[in-house]
Amino acid sequence: MTTDLAKQVKDDIVAQIKNDELVLPTLPEIALKVREVAEDPNATIDDLCEIIARDPALSARVIKVTNSPLLRSSMPVDDLVTAVSRLGIDFTSNLAIGLAMEQMFQATHDMIDKRMRACWSRAMEIAATAQVLARHYTRLKPDQAMLAGLIHQIGILPILAYAENHENLLADSISLDKVIERLHPALGSYILRSWEFPAEIVSVPKHYLDQSYDSTEVSYVDLVQVATFQSYADTDHRLGSIDRSSLGSFKRLGLDADEEVTQWEALSEEVDATQAAIAG
Repeated sequence: MTTDLAKQVKDDIVAQIKNDELVLPTLPEIALKVREVAEDPNATIDDLCEIIARDPALSARVIKVTNSPLLRSSMPVDDLVTAVSRLGIDFTSNLAIGLAMEQMFQATHDMIDKRMRACWSRAMEIAATAQVLARHYTRLKPDQAMLAGLIHQIGILPILAYAENHENLLADSISLDKVIERLHPALGSYILRSWEFPAEIVSVPKHYLDQSYDSTEVSYVDLVQVATFQSYADTDHRLGSIDRSSLGSFKRLGLDADEEVTQWEALSEEVDATQAAIAG
Protein backbone atom coordinates (compact mmCIF):
# COMPACT_ATOMS: atom_id res chain seq x y z
CA MET A 1 0.00 0.00 0.00
CA THR A 2 2.78 2.41 0.90
CA THR A 3 4.59 1.88 -2.43
CA ASP A 4 1.33 2.29 -4.37
CA LEU A 5 0.48 5.52 -2.56
CA ALA A 6 3.95 6.94 -3.07
CA LYS A 7 3.79 6.19 -6.80
CA GLN A 8 0.28 7.63 -7.08
CA VAL A 9 1.30 10.88 -5.39
CA LYS A 10 4.50 11.11 -7.46
CA ASP A 11 2.54 10.63 -10.69
CA ASP A 12 -0.04 13.19 -9.57
CA ILE A 13 2.57 15.85 -8.76
CA VAL A 14 4.51 15.19 -11.98
CA ALA A 15 1.25 15.53 -13.97
CA GLN A 16 0.51 18.83 -12.21
CA ILE A 17 3.96 20.10 -13.15
CA LYS A 18 3.53 19.11 -16.81
CA ASN A 19 0.11 20.77 -16.95
CA ASP A 20 1.44 23.85 -15.13
CA GLU A 21 -1.08 23.22 -12.34
CA LEU A 22 1.25 22.74 -9.38
CA VAL A 23 1.16 25.70 -7.02
CA LEU A 24 4.80 26.66 -6.48
CA PRO A 25 6.01 28.66 -3.49
CA THR A 26 6.65 32.32 -4.25
CA LEU A 27 9.78 34.13 -3.21
CA PRO A 28 9.03 36.44 -0.24
CA GLU A 29 8.42 40.04 -1.28
CA ILE A 30 11.36 41.39 0.65
CA ALA A 31 13.66 38.87 -1.06
CA LEU A 32 12.40 40.01 -4.45
CA LYS A 33 13.03 43.66 -3.58
CA VAL A 34 16.49 42.92 -2.22
CA ARG A 35 17.40 41.05 -5.40
CA GLU A 36 16.05 43.91 -7.52
CA VAL A 37 18.32 46.37 -5.72
CA ALA A 38 21.32 44.02 -5.90
CA GLU A 39 20.92 43.65 -9.67
CA ASP A 40 20.76 47.41 -10.21
CA PRO A 41 24.28 48.64 -11.06
CA ASN A 42 23.34 52.11 -9.79
CA ALA A 43 22.00 50.91 -6.44
CA THR A 44 23.64 52.14 -3.28
CA ILE A 45 24.09 50.73 0.19
CA ASP A 46 21.40 53.13 1.40
CA ASP A 47 18.97 51.71 -1.19
CA LEU A 48 19.56 48.20 0.10
CA CYS A 49 19.32 49.27 3.73
CA GLU A 50 15.98 50.95 3.05
CA ILE A 51 14.54 47.61 1.89
CA ILE A 52 16.02 45.47 4.66
CA ALA A 53 15.03 47.98 7.35
CA ARG A 54 11.36 47.24 6.57
CA ASP A 55 11.86 43.91 8.34
CA PRO A 56 13.27 44.57 11.83
CA ALA A 57 13.98 40.89 12.47
CA LEU A 58 15.93 40.57 9.23
CA SER A 59 17.83 43.77 9.99
CA ALA A 60 18.83 42.42 13.40
CA ARG A 61 20.10 39.19 11.88
CA VAL A 62 22.19 41.00 9.27
CA ILE A 63 23.79 43.01 12.08
CA LYS A 64 24.32 39.83 14.10
CA VAL A 65 26.14 38.17 11.19
CA THR A 66 28.35 41.24 10.85
CA ASN A 67 29.31 40.95 14.52
CA SER A 68 29.86 37.19 14.38
CA PRO A 69 33.22 35.36 14.23
CA LEU A 70 32.34 34.94 10.55
CA LEU A 71 33.98 38.27 9.81
CA ARG A 72 36.42 38.45 12.70
CA SER A 73 35.84 42.17 13.11
CA SER A 74 37.33 43.91 16.14
CA MET A 75 34.87 46.80 15.97
CA PRO A 76 31.27 45.92 16.96
CA VAL A 77 28.47 47.09 14.66
CA ASP A 78 25.11 48.27 15.97
CA ASP A 79 23.44 49.83 12.93
CA LEU A 80 22.29 48.44 9.58
CA VAL A 81 24.15 50.90 7.32
CA THR A 82 27.50 50.07 8.88
CA ALA A 83 26.68 46.36 8.75
CA VAL A 84 25.84 46.44 5.04
CA SER A 85 28.89 48.61 4.36
CA ARG A 86 31.03 46.00 6.10
CA LEU A 87 29.43 43.04 4.31
CA GLY A 88 29.03 44.64 0.89
CA ILE A 89 25.94 44.67 -1.33
CA ASP A 90 26.44 41.20 -2.85
CA PHE A 91 27.07 39.40 0.45
CA THR A 92 24.21 41.23 2.19
CA SER A 93 21.81 40.51 -0.67
CA ASN A 94 22.48 36.77 -0.73
CA LEU A 95 22.30 36.63 3.06
CA ALA A 96 19.02 38.58 3.18
CA ILE A 97 17.43 36.55 0.37
CA GLY A 98 18.37 33.30 2.06
CA LEU A 99 17.23 34.34 5.54
CA ALA A 100 13.96 35.78 4.20
CA MET A 101 13.04 32.29 3.04
CA GLU A 102 12.63 31.13 6.62
CA GLN A 103 9.09 32.52 6.60
CA MET A 104 8.23 30.00 3.88
CA PHE A 105 9.05 27.05 6.15
CA GLN A 106 5.89 27.31 8.24
CA ALA A 107 2.49 25.64 8.06
CA THR A 108 -0.81 25.61 9.92
CA HIS A 109 -0.91 21.82 10.27
CA ASP A 110 1.22 20.75 13.26
CA MET A 111 2.88 17.76 11.60
CA ILE A 112 3.66 19.66 8.39
CA ASP A 113 4.91 22.64 10.39
CA LYS A 114 7.22 20.37 12.37
CA ARG A 115 8.65 18.92 9.16
CA MET A 116 9.11 22.36 7.62
CA ARG A 117 10.93 23.71 10.66
CA ALA A 118 13.17 20.64 10.70
CA CYS A 119 13.89 21.24 7.02
CA TRP A 120 14.87 24.85 7.69
CA SER A 121 17.08 23.83 10.61
CA ARG A 122 18.78 21.36 8.31
CA ALA A 123 19.20 24.06 5.66
CA MET A 124 20.99 26.35 8.12
CA GLU A 125 23.34 23.55 9.14
CA ILE A 126 24.29 22.77 5.52
CA ALA A 127 24.51 26.47 4.63
CA ALA A 128 26.96 27.12 7.46
CA THR A 129 29.20 24.21 6.43
CA ALA A 130 29.07 25.14 2.74
CA GLN A 131 30.00 28.73 3.55
CA VAL A 132 33.02 27.71 5.62
CA LEU A 133 34.15 25.17 2.99
CA ALA A 134 33.93 27.84 0.29
CA ARG A 135 36.18 30.15 2.27
CA HIS A 136 38.83 27.54 3.07
CA TYR A 137 38.89 25.26 0.04
CA THR A 138 37.67 27.22 -2.99
CA ARG A 139 37.56 30.58 -4.69
CA LEU A 140 33.78 30.43 -4.85
CA LYS A 141 31.78 33.15 -3.13
CA PRO A 142 31.03 32.21 0.51
CA ASP A 143 27.75 34.17 0.44
CA GLN A 144 26.62 32.24 -2.65
CA ALA A 145 27.60 29.02 -0.92
CA MET A 146 25.49 29.99 2.08
CA LEU A 147 22.52 30.75 -0.17
CA ALA A 148 23.00 27.42 -1.97
CA GLY A 149 22.81 25.63 1.37
CA LEU A 150 19.71 27.50 2.48
CA ILE A 151 17.78 26.59 -0.69
CA HIS A 152 19.02 23.06 -1.36
CA GLN A 153 15.81 21.44 -0.07
CA ILE A 154 13.35 24.03 -1.33
CA GLY A 155 11.67 21.33 -3.42
CA ILE A 156 10.23 19.79 -0.26
CA LEU A 157 7.86 22.74 0.27
CA PRO A 158 5.30 22.06 -2.49
CA ILE A 159 5.28 18.36 -1.56
CA LEU A 160 4.43 19.18 2.04
CA ALA A 161 1.84 21.70 0.84
CA TYR A 162 0.31 18.91 -1.27
CA ALA A 163 0.33 16.54 1.72
CA GLU A 164 -1.44 19.15 3.84
CA ASN A 165 -4.43 18.83 1.50
CA HIS A 166 -4.35 15.02 1.15
CA GLU A 167 -5.18 13.17 4.35
CA ASN A 168 -4.13 9.75 3.01
CA LEU A 169 -0.59 10.98 2.40
CA LEU A 170 -0.54 12.97 5.62
CA ALA A 171 -1.36 9.81 7.56
CA ASP A 172 1.36 7.76 5.86
CA SER A 173 4.74 9.19 6.80
CA ILE A 174 6.65 6.42 5.01
CA SER A 175 4.96 7.23 1.69
CA LEU A 176 5.51 10.94 2.29
CA ASP A 177 9.21 10.33 2.91
CA LYS A 178 9.46 8.31 -0.31
CA VAL A 179 7.76 11.02 -2.36
CA ILE A 180 10.04 13.68 -0.88
CA GLU A 181 13.14 11.61 -1.56
CA ARG A 182 12.18 10.96 -5.19
CA LEU A 183 10.82 14.35 -6.15
CA HIS A 184 12.39 17.15 -4.14
CA PRO A 185 15.73 17.41 -6.02
CA ALA A 186 14.25 18.00 -9.48
CA LEU A 187 11.36 19.98 -8.05
CA GLY A 188 13.78 22.23 -6.17
CA SER A 189 15.66 23.14 -9.33
CA TYR A 190 12.34 23.69 -11.10
CA ILE A 191 11.33 26.21 -8.43
CA LEU A 192 14.65 28.05 -8.48
CA ARG A 193 14.49 28.27 -12.26
CA SER A 194 11.02 29.81 -11.99
CA TRP A 195 12.50 32.32 -9.53
CA GLU A 196 15.20 33.15 -12.09
CA PHE A 197 18.11 32.18 -9.87
CA PRO A 198 21.53 31.82 -11.55
CA ALA A 199 22.27 28.46 -13.19
CA GLU A 200 24.99 27.49 -10.68
CA ILE A 201 22.44 27.76 -7.86
CA VAL A 202 19.56 26.18 -9.83
CA SER A 203 21.62 23.00 -10.25
CA VAL A 204 22.23 22.52 -6.52
CA PRO A 205 18.95 20.85 -5.46
CA LYS A 206 18.97 18.55 -8.49
CA HIS A 207 22.50 17.22 -8.03
CA TYR A 208 23.52 17.55 -4.39
CA LEU A 209 22.60 13.91 -3.64
CA ASP A 210 23.94 12.56 -6.95
CA GLN A 211 27.01 10.49 -6.09
CA SER A 212 28.02 10.37 -9.76
CA TYR A 213 27.88 14.16 -10.15
CA ASP A 214 30.89 15.38 -12.09
CA SER A 215 32.23 18.82 -12.92
CA THR A 216 35.37 20.18 -14.56
CA GLU A 217 35.85 22.52 -11.62
CA VAL A 218 34.61 22.86 -8.06
CA SER A 219 31.02 24.08 -7.83
CA TYR A 220 28.31 25.05 -5.37
CA VAL A 221 26.85 21.57 -5.88
CA ASP A 222 30.14 20.16 -4.57
CA LEU A 223 30.00 22.35 -1.47
CA VAL A 224 26.43 21.36 -0.58
CA GLN A 225 27.09 17.70 -1.36
CA VAL A 226 30.18 17.58 0.83
CA ALA A 227 28.35 19.38 3.63
CA THR A 228 25.41 16.97 3.34
CA PHE A 229 27.35 13.71 3.19
CA GLN A 230 29.73 14.82 5.94
CA SER A 231 26.76 15.62 8.18
CA TYR A 232 25.75 11.94 8.05
CA ALA A 233 29.22 10.61 8.86
CA ASP A 234 29.22 8.07 11.70
CA THR A 235 25.42 7.87 11.78
CA ASP A 236 22.96 5.08 10.97
CA HIS A 237 21.58 7.07 8.02
CA ARG A 238 22.00 5.28 4.67
CA LEU A 239 24.28 8.09 3.48
CA GLY A 240 26.52 7.56 6.48
CA SER A 241 28.01 4.41 4.97
CA ILE A 242 29.04 6.08 1.71
CA ASP A 243 32.79 6.09 1.00
CA ARG A 244 33.17 9.86 0.93
CA SER A 245 36.75 9.69 -0.34
CA SER A 246 35.45 8.17 -3.58
CA LEU A 247 33.13 11.10 -4.32
CA GLY A 248 34.23 13.61 -6.92
CA SER A 249 32.98 16.49 -4.78
CA PHE A 250 35.39 15.65 -1.94
CA LYS A 251 38.25 15.25 -4.40
CA ARG A 252 37.55 18.56 -6.12
CA LEU A 253 37.65 20.33 -2.76
CA GLY A 254 40.95 18.65 -1.98
CA LEU A 255 39.67 16.94 1.16
CA ASP A 256 42.09 14.18 2.14
CA ALA A 257 40.52 10.98 3.45
CA ASP A 258 43.62 10.27 5.56
CA GLU A 259 43.36 13.64 7.27
CA GLU A 260 39.57 13.86 7.35
CA VAL A 261 39.14 13.93 11.13
CA THR A 262 41.79 16.63 11.58
CA GLN A 263 40.38 18.73 8.74
CA TRP A 264 36.83 18.67 10.06
CA GLU A 265 37.88 19.31 13.64
CA ALA A 266 39.67 22.44 12.46
CA LEU A 267 36.49 23.67 10.78
CA SER A 268 33.91 22.63 13.37
CA GLU A 269 34.19 25.68 15.61
CA GLU A 270 33.87 28.02 12.65
CA VAL A 271 30.89 26.07 11.28
CA ASP A 272 29.14 26.24 14.67
CA ALA A 273 29.75 30.00 14.88
CA THR A 274 28.42 30.49 11.36
CA GLN A 275 25.31 28.46 12.04
CA ALA A 276 24.67 30.39 15.27
CA ALA A 277 25.03 33.67 13.37
CA ILE A 278 22.51 32.85 10.66
CA ALA A 279 20.08 31.13 13.02
CA GLY A 280 19.01 34.45 14.53
